[in-house]
Amino acid sequence: METDLATSDEPDNVVEPDNVVELGSAHAAAEARRSWFDLPPRVIAPDDWKRYRAAIAEIFSAFGMDLTTAGTRETPERYLRALYDATAGYDGDAKLLTSFPSEAHRAPESRLAQIVEGPIEFQCLCEHHALPFVGVAHISYIAADRIIGISKLTRLVRLFARRFTVQERLGEQIADGLVSLIDPLGVAVRLEATHLCTQMRGVEEHSRTVTTFWRGAFADPDLRREFLLEARGRSDR
Repeated sequence: METDLATSDEPDNVVEPDNVVELGSAHAAAEARRSWFDLPPRVIAPDDWKRYRAAIAEIFSAFGMDLTTAGTRETPERYLRALYDATAGYDGDAKLLTSFPSEAHRAPESRLAQIVEGPIEFQCLCEHHALPFVGVAHISYIAADRIIGISKLTRLVRLFARRFTVQERLGEQIADGLVSLIDPLGVAVRLEATHLCTQMRGVEEHSRTVTTFWRGAFADPDLRREFLLEARGRSDR
């Protein structure tokens, strides 16, 4: 697992990770990753949709919902459509394949120049209980020959967030997805989220989970420290 769990507010507690992935060694070619983004849209036949809706209605009724009221008659349909929309990441996003030439041209000083975006809000469905976890992402990258539009970073987060997933995988996919899109010198991702599966059931713990993910040039502890200070500062505003 390429993940650091951090609960302290002190940056030094999370800037000596052993989970920095070297670029160019652990990653497939960018063309192989296009399948992450340029996916065929999901197609559900009308008869299948009716069957799914009936199954949901049966479950809701069995669990105690009265489906005969004005407010609940269409609840199975609304729930099914909401679930479909919440998992739209499986449809891909071909707009992410657009990038632009960098102004850095791999100059030595460019290895210290971070592009930081966040907080980017996200909502996911946990694959363990299909309950939401919600939070914010901060992303930084150090450009090589290509850059990506700032709005594409939000698209990247939501592409992988709108699926059944876990926080650890989400961060890995965001980091590796950005690497595959523009092959930067380094990538850093910080996710902070609350999980309803721990608030609505089980231990009923109201905590926050922080995960960090590092690629390439972010083996440099000074770059990691700078990113974490910036991300935490933005989260506190």
